[in-house]
Amino acid sequence: MKIGVALGSNLGDRLAILRAAKTAIVELPGVRTPILLSAIYETEPIDCEPGAAKFLNAAMEFDYKGDPRALLEELIRIEESLGRERDHERNISRKIDLDLLYGDEIKLDDDDLRLPHPRMHLRKFVLQPVADIRPNLVLSGQTRTVRELLARLTDSSKVVRFNQQWKTA
Repeated sequence: MKIGVALGSNLGDRLAILRAAKTAIVELPGVRTPILLSAIYETEPIDCEPGAAKFLNAAMEFDYKGDPRALLEELIRIEESLGRERDHERNISRKIDLDLLYGDEIKLDDDDLRLPHPRMHLRKFVLQPVADIRPNLVLSGQTRTVRELLARLTDSSKVVRFNQQWKTA
C-alpha cells in the first residue's frame, strides 16, 4: 500500500533532523520503492507556545508492506531516537514530529491511529508538501484532490519553500 508521512521540526538543526528521520524511515522493514519526497517548506508555528520557532515541514510517500499500526510504532521509535519526548503538551515545539497521513484507501478510526489524518485537509503546512508528490490524490472521505483542498484553504499562514533540500551536497 502507498503510505504518506508528514515530517516536521522546529527545534535544533531542523534540516539535519528531517534528513535523519527520512533516512531512518527509508531503512525500515516493509518500506519499498518508489519513495517520493516533497520539497522542504518553512512554516509558521500553528497553535504553539508564544515565541515558537518556525517549522521545517515535508512529506514523503512510499510503498509499505505491513500493518499501518506497526509502522506507527516504528515512527514513534524514530521520533524518540531523535530526541522527542513522548509526554508533552499538544502543539508545542519539538525536534521531530512524524505523522501517518494516509494509506491508500484505508480508513481507520482507532484510539491510536486515524487514517487519513483527521486534520490533514485543514492544514496548509501538510497539504502543500503532499501536493508536491500527490496533487491528484483524493483522500478517503473527501471528494476533492489534495491540490483542490489546498486551493480552497482560507489559512493565511506562510508556507515558503526552503532554500535547502534533502541532499547534503
